[in-house]
Amino acid sequence: MKFDESLRLCEQASKTTPGGIHSNVRANWKPHPMFYARGQGSHVWDADGNEFIDYVLARGPLLLGHSPKPVLDAVKRQLDIGLMYAGQHELEIEAAERFCRIVPCAEMVRFSSSGSEAVTGAIRLARAVTGRTKILRFEGHYHGWFDNQFWNFAPPLDAAGPRENPTLIPVTKGQSPADAEHLVIRPWNDLALIEGAFRQHPGQIAAIITEPIMCNMGGIMPRKGFLEGLRELCTNNGALLIFDEVITGFRVSLGGAQQLLGVTPDLATFAKGMSGGFPVSAIAGKREYMRRFGDLSVSHAGTYNSNAPCMAATVAALDMLAADGGAALKHAHEMGKQLMTGIADIGRKAGKNVRIRGTPAAFFVSFNDKEEIVDYRTSLSRDREAYTRFWLALQDRGIRVIPDGLWFVSTAHTQDDVGRTLAAVAEAMKEV
Repeated sequence: MKFDESLRLCEQASKTTPGGIHSNVRANWKPHPMFYARGQGSHVWDADGNEFIDYVLARGPLLLGHSPKPVLDAVKRQLDIGLMYAGQHELEIEAAERFCRIVPCAEMVRFSSSGSEAVTGAIRLARAVTGRTKILRFEGHYHGWFDNQFWNFAPPLDAAGPRENPTLIPVTKGQSPADAEHLVIRPWNDLALIEGAFRQHPGQIAAIITEPIMCNMGGIMPRKGFLEGLRELCTNNGALLIFDEVITGFRVSLGGAQQLLGVTPDLATFAKGMSGGFPVSAIAGKREYMRRFGDLSVSHAGTYNSNAPCMAATVAALDMLAADGGAALKHAHEMGKQLMTGIADIGRKAGKNVRIRGTPAAFFVSFNDKEEIVDYRTSLSRDREAYTRFWLALQDRGIRVIPDGLWFVSTAHTQDDVGRTLAAVAEAMKEV
């Protein structure tokens, strides 16, 4: 494929925009940051007219595929009526009622615009409820790019410190050590070390925050009993359990990972997947905690929170996902299962050590894992160079995937998409 127009646009953009991009994670594309012209259903077209079957899906928000018509129609209707009021409107009630019917922990919900905002609000609320300051989080988990949680996402092993008590490492220059003063870092999937952390910091931990499925770093599932153990430890020690369901919410099952895995947190955050691609996030949880926002003892604000077009999108998207007993999501899962099984079979027949982890609508592909992958440090045993050759070979064949190994599947993907994708996978395996 040729990407001449995309390169020209990147060079033009770089004159007025640092790096030519508006989010640093978009820099890791090859041969250069890419520009796109349009998307429809499960396909996307770049600035050069190249067509791709899309498993990036805007890195998760397009659970319903590109440009889902019921969502766009709902937003278009609202655009003719009003945008923002600095006040309330009926659509936000409708969205909240639907949300609370679907999500197990959601007795009440507050909307905002981004996952990072929602995480910050949930942490503030947990500290207010408990009167404590420390937050226990896990190495390799991602909870947004704000300074209060942007630590130990992908630390270099030579600086990460002991596994049992990792060194606090900022993700970027410009972070103050003071931002991590109240963080406790531990490896995921090791309940004994979490128990030890509560003993080491008695009466000080306000909350544990975790991805219930470690999607951002390896598609790692929780070990049997791990989330249940976190639930019990929080209950017994007076801390809150927060699930970061920004990726898993509405995607791994209609009610999120908490429904799929049968563990209900005290609070949870959501964003991608709940509004058909429009910028909406949410903090949800038990009434006894969420009411602190309502009595104004805990601040939660945002000019764009629950703006009418985004609430229209949320109502329409949740209705699409819930219709016919969740038939659309079941279809996405079936397409994902076929892809997971097909990629594994093709890799095995080609003599490649390929591993598939995760759930059908969000799974992870890697090569040459040297050990069982259970946490961040073991995830580093995968062969990143092999996967880079694989995804570039797929890109050349019209299949768009995220460069680090995570695949998203939408309700818009078809049987034909799966067949074409697996044919491309068979060819791309030759370049691994």
